[in-house]
Amino acid sequence: MANNKIEIGFSSDAKKDPRRVVFVTKKTSAKVLGERGPEVMTYPHLLLREAIAFEILVIAMVVIALFWDAPLEQLANPLLTPNPAKAPWYFLGLQELLHFFPPFVAGILIPTLVVLALVVIPYFNVNVEGEALWSRYPSRNLRGVLVTTILVLAFLVFFDAWTIITPTAIVASVLICSYTGRQKTTGWQAALASKPLSWWIMTWFIAVSICLTVVGTFFRGPGWSWIWPWRPHVG
Repeated sequence: MANNKIEIGFSSDAKKDPRRVVFVTKKTSAKVLGERGPEVMTYPHLLLREAIAFEILVIAMVVIALFWDAPLEQLANPLLTPNPAKAPWYFLGLQELLHFFPPFVAGILIPTLVVLALVVIPYFNVNVEGEALWSRYPSRNLRGVLVTTILVLAFLVFFDAWTIITPTAIVASVLICSYTGRQKTTGWQAALASKPLSWWIMTWFIAVSICLTVVGTFFRGPGWSWIWPWRPHVG
């Protein structure tokens, strides 16, 4: 037992001794030796704090609603259709995609693939250790990144989807630049070189989503044409 750095505890009362780790047999439990940080029970300590935070948030929202009106437009008028008719901000990315891709691709295929990816990924052992992209076979991985980037950019250029081309090119440039810092131990290049492939894919997805939403919100005017938000235009 001295070599394992544990001692046997016979208490199985979780309320009386919440520091119990796990049962070894039916009558013994393992306790890890060493200092332990402060511990509290879920009830009432944690749940009470969460309830207080929730009540404060509700009160703050009610107070804000009393002094500031929600940014709503006038009542819907079937004889007066706004131009452009914009979706809520969280759907403007899809509406921006409809400007470049066919409705089936932008409205059905892409959202379905994203949802399926979120459903399927947890069932696979995908980079659980968070291994850096350049840690193994860096030359082969670099070739794969270059080929994938060229194919994706060629596909986007074919549809003239520049609002996706721009963040894709930026993220791909930073990714390729991180390849040169794989041998370094400090600096921003070393920090980027230590990121796994999943981090880069998620970064690209967030960058594209933000770009589509910002463009759809501020830079689209009548007929979904490009406008500058600081210049007046007729809606």
